[in-house]
Amino acid sequence: MVRMIKKFGLLSLAILFSCLFTRQVVAQDIHFSQFFEAPLLRNPSLAGIFTGDIRAQAVYRDQWNSVTNAYKTGSLNGEYKMPVGKGDDFMTLGLQMLYDRAGTIGWTSTHVLPALNYHKALSGDRNKYLSLGFMGGFVQRSFDISKMTTNSQYDGGGLGENFPSASYTYLDGSVGMSYNSSLGNNPANNFFVGAAYHHFNRPNNSFYRDPAIELSPKWVFSGGIRFGTGDYAYVTLQADHSRQGAFSETVAGGMYGLKIGGDPDQPNYVMHAGAFLRWNDALIPVVKFDYSPFSFALSYDVNISKLKPSSYGRGGFELSVSYIGFLQRADRSSLNSTLCPRF
Repeated sequence: MVRMIKKFGLLSLAILFSCLFTRQVVAQDIHFSQFFEAPLLRNPSLAGIFTGDIRAQAVYRDQWNSVTNAYKTGSLNGEYKMPVGKGDDFMTLGLQMLYDRAGTIGWTSTHVLPALNYHKALSGDRNKYLSLGFMGGFVQRSFDISKMTTNSQYDGGGLGENFPSASYTYLDGSVGMSYNSSLGNNPANNFFVGAAYHHFNRPNNSFYRDPAIELSPKWVFSGGIRFGTGDYAYVTLQADHSRQGAFSETVAGGMYGLKIGGDPDQPNYVMHAGAFLRWNDALIPVVKFDYSPFSFALSYDVNISKLKPSSYGRGGFELSVSYIGFLQRADRSSLNSTLCPRF
């Protein structure tokens, strides 16, 4: 019985792989359960939406070990926020790198995407900003043709497929806008909303180099809010809704943060715990630990989709690490120049 299940899983992956070369199927983008730890993948205008001058984040995801060769995905992004002119505006330079490998044929995607975001101050109190961001760069897709099998091979023939190359590269671009502001007189209570349009250049997405096969654009609508429940505790809520071709995805949830030791403005540690829900797909418990200037988070997808019987309810785990710091520079640091955001 177990052997039959494994064969069914491998057959399903083979069917999925073959569908990727047809015009009727639109592939979904790579995503993370800890989407809040990969902000540039959500919206390039979220670059710099943090309390600090520099930020580096890494996320690693391992998924579907119970069914087949695991999907292994890694994200690394860095941001540098700096003042513009003598006013209250800021600019953020960023870089998003992404690596994804899946299946027995080693289906691999590599992304290198520089980003630029401008934050326009809308208030003399430096607590309201409108941001416009752009991100674009190179993407390479490849697979190991030596590990690929087709019906033609079982019938005594060759591979039966004629690929110009087992890899191809294209340019990709995204644009986004966001607004963030404080809530009331407390700068620690704040929110942001944003919308992004990814793959606006509709890059070619075919190993056959068929110009009619394009990567569908994707809309992503994001929002987050943070508010205190006491001097040493606060709640952070975040959500994303994305639409790409015939697919849509909604993920939302929150975490409760508890400050431990020291001054509430500069605690020794912060412990977070909470959960997110990817609608009709997975329940995602999350724990996070802040030890300034570092943060560590661990999450696990509990599969609640129709694939639950095949995956035995197992999804994937994610681990993230982030660093946020302030610079001692001659011009002003955002520590003293912006009251918002406090994410």
